[in-house]
Amino acid sequence: MQDREAYIVLNMIEGLGPVSVRRLVDALGSPQAILRTDREALMEARGVGEKLALKIVAQRDSIDAEEEVGKAADAGARIITPLDEEYPASLKAIHDPPLALYVRGRLLPQDGRAIAIVGSRSTSTYGLNAADRIAYQLGQMGFTVVSGLARGTDTAAHSGALKGGGRTIAVLGGALDRLYPPENEELANRIARQGAVISEYPMGRQADRMTFPYRNRIISGLGMGVLLVESAVKGGSMHTAEAAMEQGRTVFALPGRIDAPGARGPHLLIKNGAKLVEGIDDILEEYEFLIPAAERQLPAGQAAARPDVPMTEAETRIVEALWQEPMDVDTLARATGLRSHELSGLLLGLEMKRVVRTLPGRMVELAEDLKAGFGK
Repeated sequence: MQDREAYIVLNMIEGLGPVSVRRLVDALGSPQAILRTDREALMEARGVGEKLALKIVAQRDSIDAEEEVGKAADAGARIITPLDEEYPASLKAIHDPPLALYVRGRLLPQDGRAIAIVGSRSTSTYGLNAADRIAYQLGQMGFTVVSGLARGTDTAAHSGALKGGGRTIAVLGGALDRLYPPENEELANRIARQGAVISEYPMGRQADRMTFPYRNRIISGLGMGVLLVESAVKGGSMHTAEAAMEQGRTVFALPGRIDAPGARGPHLLIKNGAKLVEGIDDILEEYEFLIPAAERQLPAGQAAARPDVPMTEAETRIVEALWQEPMDVDTLARATGLRSHELSGLLLGLEMKRVVRTLPGRMVELAEDLKAGFGK
């Protein structure tokens, strides 16, 4: 058995994590040595007591790395370890890098320029639109968008990046063959074609309350920064933001209404030093030394428009205003600076293009297909 296969086996031993494996490798010399060393010698490694040593000895001989590689292949995936060139350099630098990654799609060197977007599963329309729009723009700018494929914010972030023609990486809280939520299967397929769907969990492992928080360190570790869209103070996405701080990543936060429960998490982060984000420029400014000014310009007329619908300047202004929330016609006229008769004609054209739709009470909102994939 080679070290690469040894990492796959070690990753499948329940109760054994990356930090303990690193200590064992330091003590014994290689991942292979962990799989052939007796219990007493295992216990000599710092932080490895009798209980963990017994778990290793009891499980290691029953795990077949080749069989696991075959199971991953059946699911359209492959397994990479820290010894493989494709393994992300950004993850190698964190305190507890995954021992193995199951990958559908491709991880590329350019994914080093990534931003993670996270937030509540029950995000408001405002939060969903913001996540979609910022991810769309990041995708256009050549950034990879990282998120967790959950309902709400994650789904909006992945969808926005895909619509922007960018790459996106979904980090699962369970095995690749136990996709959660199941309704995001088609989205996962699209992500695998335009990025990667990854997991550190062995085939067959169901997602649970323990796996989701643990995978958050990978979401934050893959990116240069993490944007929190909406979250309660104790929300799971706050855990990702905390992991980002521990890893030395930049933390961004989207402000919200002071009476909105989902704004409490981002506002707490802002009070504690997170960078307030009103648009993509606030993110790009943080990396001005890495990204030349010439590369910090979005394609003309594409700030908020759908890539498949041509927009005039006035139509783009309307769409940009409606990204935040639905508006009545009078408010929309003031927001865009358009005269009422001019706005009415433009809205009719946008409705024919299926970009907006009118509601009772002279309200206008973006069409449902713009929000496809947001989940519930």
